[in-house]
Amino acid sequence: MCLAIPARIVAIDEATDTATVTLGNVKKDISIALIDDAKIDEYVLLHVGYALHKISEEEAERTLAIFDEVELMEEFTGETTEVSA
Repeated sequence: MCLAIPARIVAIDEATDTATVTLGNVKKDISIALIDDAKIDEYVLLHVGYALHKISEEEAERTLAIFDEVELMEEFTGETTEVSA
């Protein structure tokens, strides 16, 4: 199973087809070669260093909220959430 996470573009280097994205407090340089017309402040789904496609800010916020809920549930129960393929 693959997991892609939402990230916000904060800088773009058109010469190298890369962008800097934020993931919470972390900044990471990624490839944007697989998407068209990336812009600063847009959200992308990030998987192993590649932006797979653009998503809306609302969808990014919903997905990140779900991630937060899972983390809170793990803290409350003391169990980790496992996903099988």
